[in-house]
Amino acid sequence: MPHTKSAKKSLRQDEKRRARNRAAKKGLKTQLKKFAATLTGGTAEQKQAEYVAAIKRLDKAAARRVIHPNAAARKKSQLARQLAGPPAAAKV
Repeated sequence: MPHTKSAKKSLRQDEKRRARNRAAKKGLKTQLKKFAATLTGGTAEQKQAEYVAAIKRLDKAAARRVIHPNAAARKKSQLARQLAGPPAAAKV
């Protein structure tokens, strides 16, 4: 347990930040799951809408440093590849 006044305040701030970050991560994970669900059974419009929503969540999380910006960029790239579908077979 903290003893000094500043340490107690720091603990309060850490708890608030932790709760805020956990909520942001949970919302992000939920949105990514919704996107994955529409990939298997959804129209092209639904897929695009969920993709845009997922990208928005990723950008906000990265801007607020909930996740690392490079992690957000990597995940956005993965989502774009999933949305595009499997690559076409190369002609030989």
